[in-house]
Amino acid sequence: MVQIAWLGKKSPFCGNVTYGLSTTESLRRRGHAVHFIHFDTPAAPLGSPLGRADGGSPQAVAARAGGGELEPEVTLPYLVKSQVYTIPSPGAQRELRESLERIRPDLVHASLTLSPLDFRLPDLCQQLGLPLVATFHPAFDASLRNLSAGTQQLTYQLYAPSLARFDRVIVFSELQAELLERLGVRRERLAVIPNGVDNDLWSPAPRTPGPVLSDLRRRYAGRRVFLYMGRITTEKNLEALLKAWRLVRPAGCVLLIVGDGPLRASLQNPGEPDVEWWGFEASLERRIALLQLAEVFLLPSLVEGLSLALLEAMAAGTACVATDAGADGEVLEGGAGIVISTQGVTTQLRTLLPVLRDQPVLTAELGRRARARVIERYTLTRNIDALEQLYTDLTRAPVVA
Repeated sequence: MVQIAWLGKKSPFCGNVTYGLSTTESLRRRGHAVHFIHFDTPAAPLGSPLGRADGGSPQAVAARAGGGELEPEVTLPYLVKSQVYTIPSPGAQRELRESLERIRPDLVHASLTLSPLDFRLPDLCQQLGLPLVATFHPAFDASLRNLSAGTQQLTYQLYAPSLARFDRVIVFSELQAELLERLGVRRERLAVIPNGVDNDLWSPAPRTPGPVLSDLRRRYAGRRVFLYMGRITTEKNLEALLKAWRLVRPAGCVLLIVGDGPLRASLQNPGEPDVEWWGFEASLERRIALLQLAEVFLLPSLVEGLSLALLEAMAAGTACVATDAGADGEVLEGGAGIVISTQGVTTQLRTLLPVLRDQPVLTAELGRRARARVIERYTLTRNIDALEQLYTDLTRAPVVA
Protein backbone atom coordinates (compact mmCIF):
# COMPACT_ATOMS: atom_id res chain seq x y z
CA MET A 1 0.00 0.00 0.00
CA VAL A 2 1.23 3.50 -0.87
CA GLN A 3 0.19 6.64 1.01
CA ILE A 4 -0.40 9.37 -1.57
CA ALA A 5 -0.86 13.10 -1.16
CA TRP A 6 -2.90 13.98 -4.26
CA LEU A 7 -2.90 17.65 -5.20
CA GLY A 8 -5.68 18.32 -7.68
CA LYS A 9 -9.09 19.85 -8.41
CA LYS A 10 -12.63 19.03 -7.31
CA SER A 11 -14.30 22.06 -8.89
CA PRO A 12 -15.30 23.69 -11.17
CA PHE A 13 -16.11 20.71 -13.38
CA CYS A 14 -13.54 19.96 -16.11
CA GLY A 15 -11.43 17.08 -17.39
CA ASN A 16 -8.88 17.54 -14.59
CA VAL A 17 -11.66 17.11 -12.02
CA THR A 18 -12.90 13.92 -13.67
CA TYR A 19 -9.35 12.57 -13.90
CA GLY A 20 -8.57 13.28 -10.26
CA LEU A 21 -11.79 11.91 -8.79
CA SER A 22 -11.85 8.72 -10.87
CA THR A 23 -8.14 8.00 -10.34
CA THR A 24 -8.12 8.58 -6.58
CA GLU A 25 -11.28 6.52 -6.10
CA SER A 26 -9.72 3.64 -8.04
CA LEU A 27 -6.53 3.88 -5.99
CA ARG A 28 -8.52 3.76 -2.76
CA ARG A 29 -10.37 0.67 -3.98
CA ARG A 30 -7.00 -1.02 -4.44
CA GLY A 31 -6.08 -0.31 -0.83
CA HIS A 32 -3.94 2.81 -1.19
CA ALA A 33 -4.35 5.72 1.23
CA VAL A 34 -5.13 8.92 -0.67
CA HIS A 35 -5.23 12.39 0.90
CA PHE A 36 -6.89 14.75 -1.57
CA ILE A 37 -5.47 18.29 -1.34
CA HIS A 38 -7.35 20.90 -3.36
CA PHE A 39 -8.32 24.56 -3.52
CA ASP A 40 -11.72 24.86 -1.91
CA THR A 41 -11.57 27.56 0.76
CA PRO A 42 -11.74 31.16 -0.47
CA ALA A 43 -9.12 33.36 1.13
CA ALA A 44 -10.23 35.33 4.16
CA PRO A 45 -10.88 39.05 3.49
CA LEU A 46 -8.04 41.44 4.20
CA GLY A 47 -7.93 42.25 7.88
CA SER A 48 -9.67 39.03 8.86
CA PRO A 49 -8.17 37.27 11.89
CA LEU A 50 -8.49 33.94 10.08
CA GLY A 51 -5.14 33.39 8.40
CA ARG A 52 -5.45 29.59 8.18
CA ALA A 53 -6.41 27.94 4.91
CA ASP A 54 -9.10 25.87 6.57
CA GLY A 55 -10.60 28.74 8.54
CA GLY A 56 -10.04 26.81 11.75
CA SER A 57 -12.16 23.86 10.72
CA PRO A 58 -12.71 21.19 13.40
CA GLN A 59 -10.90 18.62 11.23
CA ALA A 60 -7.80 20.78 10.90
CA VAL A 61 -7.79 21.79 14.56
CA ALA A 62 -8.01 18.14 15.59
CA ALA A 63 -5.19 17.22 13.22
CA ARG A 64 -2.94 19.96 14.58
CA ALA A 65 -3.67 18.82 18.10
CA GLY A 66 -2.72 15.30 17.14
CA GLY A 67 -6.17 13.97 17.81
CA GLY A 68 -8.10 11.48 15.69
CA GLU A 69 -7.31 10.16 12.22
CA LEU A 70 -5.43 12.15 9.62
CA GLU A 71 -7.99 13.88 7.43
CA PRO A 72 -8.41 12.30 3.96
CA GLU A 73 -9.03 15.74 2.44
CA VAL A 74 -7.17 19.02 2.82
CA THR A 75 -8.41 22.36 1.47
CA LEU A 76 -6.19 25.28 0.47
CA PRO A 77 -7.22 28.93 0.15
CA TYR A 78 -7.51 30.60 -3.23
CA LEU A 79 -8.15 34.04 -4.68
CA VAL A 80 -9.46 32.98 -8.12
CA LYS A 81 -10.46 29.57 -9.43
CA SER A 82 -11.71 28.65 -12.91
CA GLN A 83 -11.90 25.62 -15.18
CA VAL A 84 -8.52 26.60 -16.64
CA TYR A 85 -6.38 28.07 -13.85
CA THR A 86 -6.20 28.76 -10.10
CA ILE A 87 -4.66 31.70 -8.25
CA PRO A 88 -3.83 30.62 -4.67
CA SER A 89 -3.92 32.95 -1.70
CA PRO A 90 -0.59 34.01 -0.14
CA GLY A 91 -1.00 31.44 2.65
CA ALA A 92 -1.56 28.43 0.41
CA GLN A 93 2.06 27.33 0.18
CA ARG A 94 2.47 27.39 3.95
CA GLU A 95 -0.73 25.38 4.38
CA LEU A 96 0.42 22.84 1.82
CA ARG A 97 3.77 22.38 3.53
CA GLU A 98 2.15 21.94 6.95
CA SER A 99 -0.31 19.42 5.50
CA LEU A 100 2.47 17.36 3.92
CA GLU A 101 4.48 17.42 7.15
CA ARG A 102 1.40 16.24 9.03
CA ILE A 103 0.36 13.54 6.53
CA ARG A 104 3.90 12.29 5.81
CA PRO A 105 2.96 10.56 2.55
CA ASP A 106 5.14 8.18 0.57
CA LEU A 107 4.88 10.50 -2.42
CA VAL A 108 3.10 13.56 -3.80
CA HIS A 109 1.08 13.35 -7.03
CA ALA A 110 0.13 16.73 -8.46
CA SER A 111 -2.56 16.75 -11.14
CA LEU A 112 -1.37 20.20 -12.18
CA THR A 113 -4.01 22.90 -11.91
CA LEU A 114 -2.22 25.70 -13.82
CA SER A 115 -1.43 27.54 -10.61
CA PRO A 116 1.66 29.48 -9.50
CA LEU A 117 1.92 26.90 -6.72
CA ASP A 118 2.80 24.27 -9.34
CA PHE A 119 6.22 25.86 -9.84
CA ARG A 120 7.06 25.69 -6.14
CA LEU A 121 6.37 21.99 -5.73
CA PRO A 122 9.82 20.66 -6.77
CA ASP A 123 11.63 22.73 -4.11
CA LEU A 124 9.03 21.95 -1.46
CA CYS A 125 9.09 18.19 -2.05
CA GLN A 126 12.87 18.11 -2.27
CA GLN A 127 13.09 19.84 1.11
CA LEU A 128 10.68 17.27 2.58
CA GLY A 129 12.39 14.32 0.87
CA LEU A 130 9.23 13.30 -1.01
CA PRO A 131 9.08 11.84 -4.54
CA LEU A 132 7.04 14.14 -6.78
CA VAL A 133 4.83 13.07 -9.68
CA ALA A 134 2.97 15.41 -12.03
CA THR A 135 0.15 14.78 -14.45
CA PHE A 136 0.39 17.50 -17.10
CA HIS A 137 -2.99 18.19 -18.68
CA PRO A 138 -2.74 21.26 -20.95
CA ALA A 139 -4.10 20.74 -24.42
CA PHE A 140 -1.79 21.01 -27.39
CA ASP A 141 -1.47 20.75 -31.13
CA ALA A 142 2.06 19.74 -32.07
CA SER A 143 1.67 21.31 -35.53
CA LEU A 144 0.88 24.84 -34.24
CA ARG A 145 -1.81 25.29 -36.88
CA ASN A 146 -3.87 27.96 -35.11
CA LEU A 147 -3.77 30.72 -32.52
CA SER A 148 -5.04 28.47 -29.73
CA ALA A 149 -2.23 26.00 -30.44
CA GLY A 150 0.31 28.83 -30.28
CA THR A 151 -1.05 29.96 -26.92
CA GLN A 152 -0.87 26.44 -25.52
CA GLN A 153 2.70 26.11 -26.81
CA LEU A 154 3.60 29.05 -24.58
CA THR A 155 2.13 27.16 -21.62
CA TYR A 156 4.39 24.20 -22.39
CA GLN A 157 7.42 26.47 -22.71
CA LEU A 158 6.58 28.12 -19.39
CA TYR A 159 6.17 24.83 -17.54
CA ALA A 160 9.03 22.81 -19.07
CA PRO A 161 11.88 24.07 -16.81
CA SER A 162 9.83 23.25 -13.70
CA LEU A 163 8.62 19.89 -15.03
CA ALA A 164 12.24 18.92 -15.63
CA ARG A 165 12.67 18.89 -11.84
CA PHE A 166 9.76 16.53 -11.10
CA ASP A 167 10.67 12.87 -10.50
CA ARG A 168 8.08 11.78 -13.07
CA VAL A 169 5.78 13.67 -15.41
CA ILE A 170 2.76 11.74 -16.66
CA VAL A 171 1.56 12.66 -20.14
CA PHE A 172 -1.15 11.06 -22.25
CA SER A 173 0.59 10.36 -25.54
CA GLU A 174 3.96 10.00 -27.25
CA LEU A 175 3.28 13.26 -29.11
CA GLN A 176 2.99 15.11 -25.82
CA ALA A 177 6.13 13.42 -24.47
CA GLU A 178 8.10 14.38 -27.60
CA LEU A 179 6.99 17.99 -27.25
CA LEU A 180 8.17 18.20 -23.63
CA GLU A 181 11.41 16.40 -24.46
CA ARG A 182 12.16 19.01 -27.14
CA LEU A 183 11.59 21.65 -24.46
CA GLY A 184 14.20 20.13 -22.14
CA VAL A 185 12.41 17.54 -19.98
CA ARG A 186 14.57 14.40 -19.87
CA ARG A 187 12.97 11.36 -21.45
CA GLU A 188 13.53 9.15 -18.40
CA ARG A 189 11.38 11.50 -16.35
CA LEU A 190 8.43 11.24 -18.75
CA ALA A 191 5.83 8.49 -18.36
CA VAL A 192 3.22 7.99 -21.08
CA ILE A 193 0.07 6.78 -19.32
CA PRO A 194 -3.03 7.47 -21.43
CA ASN A 195 -6.28 8.50 -19.82
CA GLY A 196 -8.59 5.62 -19.05
CA VAL A 197 -12.31 5.23 -18.46
CA ASP A 198 -14.39 2.70 -16.58
CA ASN A 199 -15.73 0.65 -19.48
CA ASP A 200 -18.32 -1.02 -17.24
CA LEU A 201 -19.76 2.35 -16.24
CA TRP A 202 -19.45 3.97 -19.68
CA SER A 203 -21.04 1.30 -21.81
CA PRO A 204 -23.56 0.91 -24.66
CA ALA A 205 -27.27 1.06 -23.90
CA PRO A 206 -28.52 -2.09 -22.17
CA ARG A 207 -31.22 -4.25 -23.71
CA THR A 208 -33.62 -3.04 -21.05
CA PRO A 209 -32.94 0.70 -20.62
CA GLY A 210 -33.35 2.42 -17.29
CA PRO A 211 -35.81 5.25 -16.66
CA VAL A 212 -33.39 8.06 -17.59
CA LEU A 213 -32.50 6.61 -20.99
CA SER A 214 -36.12 5.63 -21.62
CA ASP A 215 -37.22 9.20 -20.95
CA LEU A 216 -34.59 10.57 -23.33
CA ARG A 217 -35.65 8.16 -26.05
CA ARG A 218 -39.25 9.34 -25.73
CA ARG A 219 -38.14 12.96 -25.80
CA TYR A 220 -36.12 12.53 -29.02
CA ALA A 221 -38.27 9.88 -30.69
CA GLY A 222 -38.05 10.04 -34.47
CA ARG A 223 -34.87 12.13 -34.45
CA ARG A 224 -31.25 11.03 -34.68
CA VAL A 225 -29.07 12.70 -32.08
CA PHE A 226 -25.67 14.25 -32.86
CA LEU A 227 -23.94 15.23 -29.63
CA TYR A 228 -21.30 17.66 -28.43
CA MET A 229 -20.41 17.37 -24.73
CA GLY A 230 -17.83 19.70 -23.19
CA ARG A 231 -16.93 23.29 -22.39
CA ILE A 232 -18.11 26.06 -24.70
CA THR A 233 -14.84 27.93 -25.14
CA THR A 234 -12.71 29.18 -28.02
CA GLU A 235 -10.38 26.19 -28.13
CA LYS A 236 -13.29 23.75 -28.40
CA ASN A 237 -14.17 25.36 -31.76
CA LEU A 238 -17.91 24.86 -31.41
CA GLU A 239 -18.45 27.79 -33.78
CA ALA A 240 -17.09 25.71 -36.69
CA LEU A 241 -19.44 22.83 -35.86
CA LEU A 242 -22.44 25.15 -35.68
CA LYS A 243 -21.57 26.74 -39.02
CA ALA A 244 -21.43 23.33 -40.67
CA TRP A 245 -24.68 22.22 -39.04
CA ARG A 246 -26.52 25.38 -40.11
CA LEU A 247 -25.27 24.95 -43.68
CA VAL A 248 -26.40 21.31 -43.91
CA ARG A 249 -29.45 21.23 -41.63
CA PRO A 250 -29.56 17.39 -41.76
CA ALA A 251 -33.20 16.35 -41.93
CA GLY A 252 -34.54 14.29 -39.05
CA CYS A 253 -31.54 15.08 -36.84
CA VAL A 254 -30.88 17.23 -33.79
CA LEU A 255 -27.59 18.67 -32.56
CA LEU A 256 -27.52 18.41 -28.79
CA ILE A 257 -24.96 20.64 -27.05
CA VAL A 258 -24.27 19.57 -23.47
CA GLY A 259 -22.07 21.91 -21.49
CA ASP A 260 -21.58 25.54 -20.68
CA GLY A 261 -18.97 28.24 -21.03
CA PRO A 262 -18.28 31.88 -21.85
CA LEU A 263 -19.15 31.61 -25.56
CA ARG A 264 -22.60 30.11 -25.12
CA ALA A 265 -24.48 33.42 -25.27
CA SER A 266 -22.76 34.51 -28.48
CA LEU A 267 -23.18 31.16 -30.24
CA GLN A 268 -26.72 30.31 -29.18
CA ASN A 269 -29.45 31.18 -31.67
CA PRO A 270 -32.93 30.87 -30.16
CA GLY A 271 -35.53 29.45 -32.47
CA GLU A 272 -33.43 26.67 -34.02
CA PRO A 273 -35.55 23.52 -33.67
CA ASP A 274 -32.67 21.25 -34.70
CA VAL A 275 -30.11 22.68 -32.22
CA GLU A 276 -30.74 22.17 -28.52
CA TRP A 277 -28.62 23.80 -25.83
CA TRP A 278 -28.79 21.44 -22.87
CA GLY A 279 -26.45 23.31 -20.53
CA PHE A 280 -24.18 21.80 -17.90
CA GLU A 281 -25.30 18.34 -16.80
CA ALA A 282 -24.27 17.43 -13.25
CA SER A 283 -25.87 13.99 -13.17
CA LEU A 284 -23.46 11.19 -14.07
CA GLU A 285 -26.35 8.87 -14.86
CA ARG A 286 -27.84 11.37 -17.30
CA ARG A 287 -24.48 12.06 -18.99
CA ILE A 288 -24.06 8.34 -19.59
CA ALA A 289 -27.61 8.09 -20.93
CA LEU A 290 -27.02 11.01 -23.31
CA LEU A 291 -24.02 9.25 -24.81
CA GLN A 292 -26.00 6.02 -25.10
CA LEU A 293 -28.77 7.94 -26.85
CA ALA A 294 -26.50 9.74 -29.32
CA GLU A 295 -25.65 8.23 -32.67
CA VAL A 296 -22.65 10.49 -33.33
CA PHE A 297 -20.32 12.34 -30.96
CA LEU A 298 -18.58 15.42 -32.41
CA LEU A 299 -15.41 17.03 -31.05
CA PRO A 300 -14.13 19.90 -33.26
CA SER A 301 -11.36 21.12 -30.91
CA LEU A 302 -8.42 23.24 -32.02
CA VAL A 303 -6.25 21.90 -29.18
CA GLU A 304 -6.65 18.92 -26.86
CA GLY A 305 -4.73 16.71 -24.48
CA LEU A 306 -6.46 13.35 -24.56
CA SER A 307 -10.16 14.07 -24.23
CA LEU A 308 -11.93 12.10 -21.50
CA ALA A 309 -15.26 13.06 -23.07
CA LEU A 310 -14.11 11.40 -26.29
CA LEU A 311 -13.07 8.22 -24.46
CA GLU A 312 -16.39 8.13 -22.61
CA ALA A 313 -18.31 8.46 -25.88
CA MET A 314 -16.22 5.70 -27.44
CA ALA A 315 -16.80 3.41 -24.46
CA ALA A 316 -20.53 4.03 -24.78
CA GLY A 317 -20.41 2.72 -28.35
CA THR A 318 -21.10 6.08 -29.98
CA ALA A 319 -19.63 6.84 -33.42
CA CYS A 320 -17.01 9.55 -32.94
CA VAL A 321 -15.71 12.36 -35.12
CA ALA A 322 -12.80 14.39 -33.72
CA THR A 323 -9.98 16.59 -34.91
CA ASP A 324 -6.38 15.43 -34.80
CA ALA A 325 -5.57 17.96 -32.07
CA GLY A 326 -3.48 16.60 -29.22
CA ALA A 327 -3.76 12.83 -28.89
CA ASP A 328 -7.37 12.52 -30.08
CA GLY A 329 -6.38 11.60 -33.62
CA GLU A 330 -4.07 8.93 -32.24
CA VAL A 331 -6.98 7.46 -30.27
CA LEU A 332 -9.24 7.18 -33.33
CA GLU A 333 -6.67 6.26 -35.97
CA GLY A 334 -6.96 2.95 -37.79
CA GLY A 335 -10.74 2.96 -38.12
CA ALA A 336 -11.90 3.54 -34.53
CA GLY A 337 -13.54 6.78 -35.62
CA ILE A 338 -13.32 9.62 -38.13
CA VAL A 339 -10.37 12.00 -37.76
CA ILE A 340 -10.46 15.46 -39.33
CA SER A 341 -7.89 18.25 -39.43
CA THR A 342 -8.06 21.26 -37.13
CA GLN A 343 -7.86 23.35 -40.30
CA GLY A 344 -11.06 23.76 -42.26
CA VAL A 345 -13.29 22.04 -39.70
CA THR A 346 -16.50 23.58 -41.08
CA THR A 347 -15.78 22.41 -44.63
CA GLN A 348 -14.96 18.88 -43.52
CA LEU A 349 -18.04 18.58 -41.32
CA ARG A 350 -20.22 20.00 -44.06
CA THR A 351 -19.19 16.99 -46.14
CA LEU A 352 -19.40 14.44 -43.35
CA LEU A 353 -22.73 15.32 -41.75
CA PRO A 354 -24.90 14.16 -44.70
CA VAL A 355 -22.92 10.92 -44.92
CA LEU A 356 -23.39 10.20 -41.22
CA ARG A 357 -27.08 11.06 -41.51
CA ASP A 358 -27.62 8.71 -44.47
CA GLN A 359 -25.48 5.78 -43.28
CA PRO A 360 -26.78 4.36 -39.97
CA VAL A 361 -24.94 1.10 -40.68
CA LEU A 362 -21.68 3.06 -40.84
CA THR A 363 -22.32 4.88 -37.57
CA ALA A 364 -23.22 1.62 -35.83
CA GLU A 365 -19.97 0.01 -37.02
CA LEU A 366 -17.94 3.05 -35.97
CA GLY A 367 -19.52 2.85 -32.53
CA ARG A 368 -18.60 -0.83 -32.22
CA ARG A 369 -15.01 -0.13 -33.25
CA ALA A 370 -14.77 2.82 -30.88
CA ARG A 371 -15.69 0.69 -27.87
CA ALA A 372 -13.32 -2.06 -28.97
CA ARG A 373 -10.48 0.48 -29.10
CA VAL A 374 -11.20 1.67 -25.54
CA ILE A 375 -11.22 -1.89 -24.21
CA GLU A 376 -7.96 -2.57 -26.04
CA ARG A 377 -6.02 0.53 -24.90
CA TYR A 378 -7.89 3.02 -22.74
CA THR A 379 -9.50 1.34 -19.75
CA LEU A 380 -9.21 2.78 -16.27
CA THR A 381 -7.84 -0.58 -15.10
CA ARG A 382 -4.85 -0.31 -17.46
CA ASN A 383 -4.30 3.29 -16.35
CA ILE A 384 -4.23 2.39 -12.65
CA ASP A 385 -1.98 -0.63 -13.25
CA ALA A 386 0.59 1.65 -14.89
CA LEU A 387 0.22 4.25 -12.15
CA GLU A 388 0.80 1.66 -9.41
CA GLN A 389 3.95 0.47 -11.15
CA LEU A 390 5.22 4.04 -11.38
CA TYR A 391 4.55 4.56 -7.66
CA THR A 392 6.36 1.33 -6.84
CA ASP A 393 9.40 2.37 -8.87
CA LEU A 394 9.58 5.77 -7.18
CA THR A 395 9.05 4.66 -3.59
CA ARG A 396 11.76 2.02 -3.93
CA ALA A 397 14.28 4.44 -5.43
CA PRO A 398 16.00 7.48 -3.89
CA VAL A 399 14.51 10.85 -4.75
CA VAL A 400 16.29 12.35 -7.78
CA ALA A 401 17.76 15.78 -7.07
